[in-house]
Amino acid sequence: MWSRQRGRLKPLCCGVEELRCRRREREAALRKARREQQLVSKRLLRDEALEEAEEGCVAMIFGEAEIQQFLQLAQRGTEEKEREGALVSLRRGLQRPETQQTFIRLEGSIRTLVGLLTSNQALLQLEAARCLHELSHSEQSAVVEACLPATSYLLTYLSGHSSDFIELCLYTLGNLIVESEAVRRQLLPQGIVPALAACIQSPHLTVLEALGYALSQLLQAKEAPEKIIPSVLGSTLPQHMLQLLQPGPKLNLGVAVEFAWCLHYIICSQVNNALLITQGALSTLGLLLLDLAGAVQRTEDAGLELLACPVLRCLSNLLTEAAAEAVGGQLQLRDERVVAALFILLQFLLQKQPSLLPEGLWLLNNLTANSPSFCTSLLSLDLIEPLLHLLSVSNVVSVLVLTVLCNVAEKGPAYCQRLWPGPLLSSLLDTLAFSDTEVVGQSLELLQLLFLYQPGAAQAFLQQSGLQALQRHEEVAQLQDRVHALQQTALHG
Repeated sequence: MWSRQRGRLKPLCCGVEELRCRRREREAALRKARREQQLVSKRLLRDEALEEAEEGCVAMIFGEAEIQQFLQLAQRGTEEKEREGALVSLRRGLQRPETQQTFIRLEGSIRTLVGLLTSNQALLQLEAARCLHELSHSEQSAVVEACLPATSYLLTYLSGHSSDFIELCLYTLGNLIVESEAVRRQLLPQGIVPALAACIQSPHLTVLEALGYALSQLLQAKEAPEKIIPSVLGSTLPQHMLQLLQPGPKLNLGVAVEFAWCLHYIICSQVNNALLITQGALSTLGLLLLDLAGAVQRTEDAGLELLACPVLRCLSNLLTEAAAEAVGGQLQLRDERVVAALFILLQFLLQKQPSLLPEGLWLLNNLTANSPSFCTSLLSLDLIEPLLHLLSVSNVVSVLVLTVLCNVAEKGPAYCQRLWPGPLLSSLLDTLAFSDTEVVGQSLELLQLLFLYQPGAAQAFLQQSGLQALQRHEEVAQLQDRVHALQQTALHG
């Protein structure tokens, strides 16, 4: 509709389909761009009681002789307390990067530490694991890769009985996974996916949260779509993850956040989203969205936005799958309740975390793009005006708001009639004053749909000095064809 060939405008009868094609292309580009920068990070697990007991103790930088002495004492000390104390001192020293470097250069140091990790004395074993954990938190890849000999033992201990020890092993594995492809190459044949699948049945929330962290690190690896995610999808992990995301009294925020991100990384890989949909991912996430909306109304509890973000992303991306349509994805989400819940979350995010508003609007866009019933819900719940209030938040938010309104308008005359009159025209005149070409371009697209389907819209636009608003964009290369097309439509129909 917007482009001209040989100086002539394309026929208006082709307009709606062309607008749809343009939007599909833009949304495909957006989806590609939104395979977000990864949340790669490391976590340091330290016992609070130990931290308090050691308060005031400064982590010292140790040389080779001191490290050697600690290791010898830990191996051959005459009393268990003495051996444990040597490892405690070593652990404190390993909090310093300088000591870490010295430690890995010392011949036999890792071998000795792994030997202590396999000790039959629980306290020595725990302190050795804590030393490895400090090393795993290093930002130096050489330090991390020095821990390779310990990975098979860390995996083995995931089937142990001490929840604290399992939690420590999981966080250590997560830290090692994110830093080194060599670690991941070793862990896969060692059976990390089956080990995690067994571990996810633990009754301990701390273990489950640590497991979610380790799995999310694994799923973010660059080789994950080819080498990791197929194994994860072939295991029982997805079903258990969805169970842990089920709303109800047993839902734990920390656990749910970790596994929602895991699900997000799997969905973004597009390895087999149809499988997730058949396993009930859409309905589970839809129910969780409703539950989240209720929770933000009941409590001021900080942290709910941490769960909202991956849930919104998961739903948005799953709705773009052909399999979602095949199983009636929109119907599974119970139209009106989902739209109402989404607006409650949008208001919550506006107050708590405005940077996450695009996540909610992206979902609203995907819900309304091919669904007249969701567009009807938007109108029947009188949510157009609250949507227009978001236009002032940012350019990114404005583009998404206008895209949603285009979704409604393109459904035809009956929908445009309900959009008009009201505050829409004045809001569009305001957005035409923006300097951002994407915002203005989307405003032009919405106006073209309104002129096409709503008698009187063009006349009202002219009466409100709409032509003058368009003039400022006549010389903008990306907009001038569309501006000219809209001017012609407004003047001549």
